[in-house]
Amino acid sequence: MEKRVLSTRGQLPGPGLDRLAAQVGLIRGPAEARPTAAALQALATGVSGILCLGNDLVDAALLDAAGSQLRIVSLASAGFDGVDRAAAAERGVVVTHTPGVLAETTADLVWSLILMARRRLGAARDQLHAGAWTTFHLHDHLGLDVHGTKLGLVGYGQIGRAVARRAAGFGVHVLCHDPYSAPDDGLAEPADLETLLAQSDIVSLHVPLTATTHNLIGATELRAMKPAATLVNTSRGGVVDEKALLAALRAGTIHSAGLDVFEQEPRGADVADLVAEARLVALPHVGSATEATRSAMVNLAVDNLLAVLAGKPAHTPLPGTTPATQ
Repeated sequence: MEKRVLSTRGQLPGPGLDRLAAQVGLIRGPAEARPTAAALQALATGVSGILCLGNDLVDAALLDAAGSQLRIVSLASAGFDGVDRAAAAERGVVVTHTPGVLAETTADLVWSLILMARRRLGAARDQLHAGAWTTFHLHDHLGLDVHGTKLGLVGYGQIGRAVARRAAGFGVHVLCHDPYSAPDDGLAEPADLETLLAQSDIVSLHVPLTATTHNLIGATELRAMKPAATLVNTSRGGVVDEKALLAALRAGTIHSAGLDVFEQEPRGADVADLVAEARLVALPHVGSATEATRSAMVNLAVDNLLAVLAGKPAHTPLPGTTPATQ
């Protein structure tokens, strides 16, 4: 009997979905809109695998809707905070994600945000687009230098290390804080979080969203940073207390910020003031958004699906998520 797989989106970058459709019975979700929980549960009935995105909610209700033959949930994402990993393990469901393939591309975007935020390039661009650039003044759009600064990386996994490699070209000294990954590459100096926040000119976040890291950067941490510091977040929105960040930017507690992620995505009206803040550069979760990288993410997610459905080990299972049964 042909195995059936649900893709929560009917269209994804690259040839991965077509390759999957040639080998299983593929059920495609909507091409554009994010499906509701009820819609996903209806589509998932009787499937052996689910291919989903990082912002899809994969909870016990969806796993139970799929039924006992469900063997794998494959994320086309490095992040996994939308998946109830404990519920998946209890049901013997393998959960996989796509680390590695997006690290270099996301690190490129981190540096884009650093440069745009510290040099206030977003506000300068907006003035030009508004037709308000009528006279050249030496005091217009004064930002802060990036070269010769100190960069603090909170999280030193694949993306953090890729960011550190790029720092050498700017003459930037790198600190890192990661209880689980020691800086063994000679590119970063280990530091506790308190020291990193106090000493860094730029703080960039590279941690998964968990109960421990939710609101990891709040009002207290922002006050601990330098008044001339820049905060960058390309990890998950919930790692930063958005209300505290807006207050800090307005008060001049820190100089600037760059965000590619938000606690609610797509963003809601509740963060309209944050997005409009002149000292913030905001992007709509495009850290991995190149043709090659997004295609590679889908292909790896498909490879994970096909491997597990063929009775083979997954290529990139989530660490610490060995299912209770096979």
